[in-house]
Amino acid sequence: MGFTIGGIREMRSGARRRHRGAAGTAVAEYTGLWGWGVTPGARAEAGSCSCGAPACPAPGAHPLDFAREVPAGAGLDRASDAWAETPGAAMLLAVGRSFDVLEVAEQAGRRAVVRMERMGLPSGPVAVTPTGRAQFLVAPGAAAELPELLYRMGWDDAGLDLRGLGPGTHITAPPSDLGGLGPVRWLRPPLLDTAAAPPQARLLLGTLAYVCHRS
Repeated sequence: MGFTIGGIREMRSGARRRHRGAAGTAVAEYTGLWGWGVTPGARAEAGSCSCGAPACPAPGAHPLDFAREVPAGAGLDRASDAWAETPGAAMLLAVGRSFDVLEVAEQAGRRAVVRMERMGLPSGPVAVTPTGRAQFLVAPGAAAELPELLYRMGWDDAGLDLRGLGPGTHITAPPSDLGGLGPVRWLRPPLLDTAAAPPQARLLLGTLAYVCHRS
């Protein structure tokens, strides 16, 4: 029997199986199936960050400086072996490469997903965080274009609870814990087409702006 991720078939030897926990398999799905690099991130317990900094500005929600990223395209064995070097790390995804993120309040995000499905609009992958936020993965460049897009749609002065995340930021990937508050979960998980080509921001921004305004 074998395990196939990203078209690569790898034999399940006994030695390799010992290094394959649930986290390693999840990392391999992100790298080999969805084509996203995964960065080991800090964890938080009781408000303290595993990075060891006493005044960490983002406990449990930032990359580990000393850890290497598991690159996109890594198969099961390579991803599992690399992840075993940072046991207990959170899985973080770099924003600005394969996708940007549009973030809204979770309640508004859930309404937007339902509304877009009724209208036949693509939503792409959507994650929800334990802090009550919904994160819509969209095509790269959305964060930089967001002010102009909102201006063109007439939503630039509406005081919306809507922000874009772009290059230089990371999001916590499901099912990792975010800052000791609980796991991040998929509201709409990635699919092969939406992971490789997330929707353009303009296709869903009008709906997001509308539901944020109504909220």
